[in-house]
Amino acid sequence: MNTRTTLPEGVISLPDHEAHARGVLDANAWAYFAGGAADEHTLTANSAAWQRLRLHPRVLRPMAGGNTRVTLLGRSLAHPILLAPVAYQRMAHADGEIGTALAASAQEAGLVLSTQASTPLEAVADAIRHDPGRGPLWFQLYLQHDRGFNLELIRRAEAVGYEALVLTVDAPCNGARDRERRAGFRLPPGISAVNLSRLAPRPDPARHPHQSALFDGLLQHAPTWDDIAWLRASTSLPLILKGVLHPDDAREAARLAVGGLIVSNHGGRTLDTLPPTAEVLPEIVEALGGSLPVLVDGGIRRGTDVLKAMALGASAVLIGRPYIFGLANAGALGVAHVIRLLRDELEIAMALSGCRTLQDIPADLVRIGRG
Repeated sequence: MNTRTTLPEGVISLPDHEAHARGVLDANAWAYFAGGAADEHTLTANSAAWQRLRLHPRVLRPMAGGNTRVTLLGRSLAHPILLAPVAYQRMAHADGEIGTALAASAQEAGLVLSTQASTPLEAVADAIRHDPGRGPLWFQLYLQHDRGFNLELIRRAEAVGYEALVLTVDAPCNGARDRERRAGFRLPPGISAVNLSRLAPRPDPARHPHQSALFDGLLQHAPTWDDIAWLRASTSLPLILKGVLHPDDAREAARLAVGGLIVSNHGGRTLDTLPPTAEVLPEIVEALGGSLPVLVDGGIRRGTDVLKAMALGASAVLIGRPYIFGLANAGALGVAHVIRLLRDELEIAMALSGCRTLQDIPADLVRIGRG
C-alpha cells in the first residue's frame, strides 16, 4: 500500500496529478479509479464538454475585495468545490478516507463520504467534525435491500454530525466496466466496504426458467420514487439526489421537496454514451427555476471549468478522480494540493473574466466554442 506523503516534483496541475498517479497505482487500482463504462465515451466527453465552452470576459471592472464564497444549504462556504464520494480510498493510499477528510477540512472544502468507504463513517467524522473552519460533511447513500439496515446507517451518520444525505440514484447496478474486467479487478486484502459489514445477505429470488439474474435479482430491490418519500420521512437531514440528468426527474425531485440535486453521469462509470454533464446542467437549472440548489460533477479539471459551471447555474461543483490521484501521489497532502490548485485557478479565472465574486457572473460569460 502506498504511503508517500511528499508532493512529486513537477506536479503543478490536476492533469499532472493524474499523469503521475498512473505510475503510482497498480493496474488493479488504476482500472478501478481511472476507468469508465464500456468504450468510455462518456468518460472522455465530460472533460471535452467543459473545454468546448468559451469564456467571454469583461475588462476594467473593479476587483478589490473579491472572493469565491457561496451559500449552500444555509451554510456560507469559502469556495464552491466539494469532494465527491469515491469508494475504497485506502486502495489508493494508506491515508485513505481519513487523509481525504483532513485535506478537505484544511482547505475548507465540502466532503461527501461514500457508503462504500474503506474507513468507518464514524472515524472520518471524528477526524474533522470539530474543526470550525471545515466545509460541509455529507454522507452518500446507496440504498440497500434492507430498510432496517438503511435506517441504522442513517442514524449512525446523524449521530456523528453528517449534515446531509446524498442518495445516488443513477446506479441500481454496475456498468459494464471493460477496463476493470480486463484487469481482473479485485479488492486487495484488508480493504472492504466496512460500513456495510453488518448487512445481511440479499434474499435469493424464486427460481424460474428464463428469469433474468439482473431484473429478477438485484433490481427487485432497486430504489424508486417511493423510497425518496420514505427517506424524507425518515430523517431531518437534507436529502440530495445525485445522478439526475433528465428535466422531468428534476421536477419530480422538487415536487418531493428534496434538498438539492447533483447533475452527474457517475463519471462515465455506469451507462456509456450518456450526455456530458456540462451539456445537461443548463437544462436542469432551467427546469427547476431556482427552486433547488443544483450541483454538478464530471470532468472538472481546471478552475475555468468551475467558473463555467457556476456561470451555467450550478450552486457548487464536485470532483472525484482528481483528488484520488492526489491522494495516490502524496496522501492527505496530495488531496490538499489538488483542492488548492483548483481554487487558485478559479480565482485567476474570475479575475481575468471580470468577476469579483461568483454572484457577479454575467449571463453571457459562457458561450459555445466554434471549434
